[in-house]
Amino acid sequence: MTATNGFNPDRTAAVVFGSQTGNALDYAEEAGRLLERLHFQTVVTSLDALEPLSLARFDFIIVVISTTGQGDLPANARSFWKKLLRRKLPPDYLARVIITSFGLGDSSYPKFNWAARKLHKRLIQLGAHEFLPRGEGDEQHEEGLDATWVPWLADLRQQVLVKYPLEIGLYPVPENVLLQPKCLLSLASGHTPKGIERVCNGNNAFPVVNGLPIPEDAAPVQPLPPPVIVDASDRTAQHLLVQIKENRRLTPQSHWQDVRHLDLTCASVIKYDPGDVLTIYPQNSRNDVDHLLELMGWGRYADLHIQFESTSKMEEADFYPVPPAPSNKLHREPLTLRKVLVHYLDMRAIPRRSFFSTIAHFTNNEMHKERLLEFTDPQYIDELYDYTTRPRRSILEVLQEFDSVKIPWQWAANVIPKLRGRQFSIASGGSGKYTADGQTNFELLAAIVKYKTVLQRLREGVCTRYIAGLPTGSTLNVTLQKGGLNVHKTEATRPVIMVGPGTGVAPMRSLIWERYHWQQGLLAQHRSIADIPVDGSNGIAETVLFYGGRNQEADFFYRKEWDQLKDKMPLQIFAAFSRDQHAKIYVQDILKQQSRLVYDLLCTKSGIVYVCGSSGKMPRAVRAALVETFVNCGNMDHGAAEDYLQIMEKEGRYKQETW
Repeated sequence: MTATNGFNPDRTAAVVFGSQTGNALDYAEEAGRLLERLHFQTVVTSLDALEPLSLARFDFIIVVISTTGQGDLPANARSFWKKLLRRKLPPDYLARVIITSFGLGDSSYPKFNWAARKLHKRLIQLGAHEFLPRGEGDEQHEEGLDATWVPWLADLRQQVLVKYPLEIGLYPVPENVLLQPKCLLSLASGHTPKGIERVCNGNNAFPVVNGLPIPEDAAPVQPLPPPVIVDASDRTAQHLLVQIKENRRLTPQSHWQDVRHLDLTCASVIKYDPGDVLTIYPQNSRNDVDHLLELMGWGRYADLHIQFESTSKMEEADFYPVPPAPSNKLHREPLTLRKVLVHYLDMRAIPRRSFFSTIAHFTNNEMHKERLLEFTDPQYIDELYDYTTRPRRSILEVLQEFDSVKIPWQWAANVIPKLRGRQFSIASGGSGKYTADGQTNFELLAAIVKYKTVLQRLREGVCTRYIAGLPTGSTLNVTLQKGGLNVHKTEATRPVIMVGPGTGVAPMRSLIWERYHWQQGLLAQHRSIADIPVDGSNGIAETVLFYGGRNQEADFFYRKEWDQLKDKMPLQIFAAFSRDQHAKIYVQDILKQQSRLVYDLLCTKSGIVYVCGSSGKMPRAVRAALVETFVNCGNMDHGAAEDYLQIMEKEGRYKQETW
């Protein structure tokens, strides 16, 4: 059976999110579904879509937010944050607001869950009341963010039922009842088969007309606004059309990893800085799409014209994020189910708990249903992790294994998550940002994800597999966003230490070329490079790159460039290759080897550190190496060395961008 939206208008809640990559939106929607089961009229929206005072419209607010850059709020939350920082706001500004919050963080960053902490604190400062302590998830936990999220969400449910009890005779909507989604796919006008179909929902069935489940009290179906390629609330993203000028493999064919250098051009003149990111929107492979169509029995609908349609009569339904179009190009073409599957839905994603909960409604196999529901039980979180995350099992593989599940095609976009773009740090800088004919140039360094899991199954990244197959001349829709390194030209007079192993060297390359460009500007004022002081007082300061890879011959990216630049600017390169000798050597080891240089540049000359690359062990090891350097070279104890590193962070002299 399907629950109709019989919400009590006196029970209202909002789940507001700030998300850079889409994770926070996923968690916010899960919290929204929980509240709907408790009979709340629920809004799910980005922070920037609301005014701070509008929060008082709701009985309570749940904030779900990630942290980006150097403890910054995501792009679609910054406008809201600026409004909260107005000095004239009284301390009782949000006195009618009741809140709780959950942060999505990564403990490899110095400012772990900083956005959630400072936003929560500011809301309380302005008079908001906390009804549940803030929760904090950690990407680095063995079981990921869910290790904290699942118990926090269970606690939230209990607290809501205590503080907002249901009326006598009213009970929470049970998990075996399928919630009505905010929108579904339907056949476009003129493509509607005659008659009424029945859609399987476990042992129950409910009618669908025109391809849509129609509860008895449903409002007339209204078309949604034109969809967009990314969340419309993110006003900082620039939508660009680029052409691939070069897609070149940098590593030898014999090397275990395929790493590409991409050169993209845009006809417009676009300003960007080191650390900024370009997002590429991938496509699913034809084989995967055909396989899913066959598995679900959707073949007869694959190429009919379809549309997204609203099923809700809630006034607040407009707040829900509008389903994005597969690409800007498709705005000019009829939408089909096949196009939605190619461009929009991530069938290779690792499924979340909510996926299993939903597809359990679409099987008549009781054994399969029982097993699927086990994965949704919080007490089996370890088992879910072992089944999904550890072997990187995809949605497509789950549907293969539970072959009795037959999802109605109308529900596809509600069951399979959005296919998100992949962000790449831009590797070009300085004069290399523009071509001779006035176009903008973007260079990227992309590692193609392809490996075997513990189950010996081949895994490929959806986006990098797509990139690897793109020929020269291909046209792409991309978005450009500010990064978190916050590089300024005033830093030219300060020495810089860059730590960028692997593809983490991409933003470092951009910054090196930018510093060279700044130096060329100074050269115009002097007779030669020898006349430019390099003491950090009145000219270009030292630039030191610590690079790491596996093999010098295979993955020492841009080595020839470094050799050429060393003769043109004060640049030093120190490289560690972990597999070129018996004892493994990493970037933190060569940092320690150069401890005197590091101490002089950071402590004596007030230099800046940039750390880019893989999150996890590397950033922690680099921090530990810096602390050890301060202890050994600066006559500090361990506590004083830690304090100095924290001072550097506060002054903006320690910046980290890892992924």
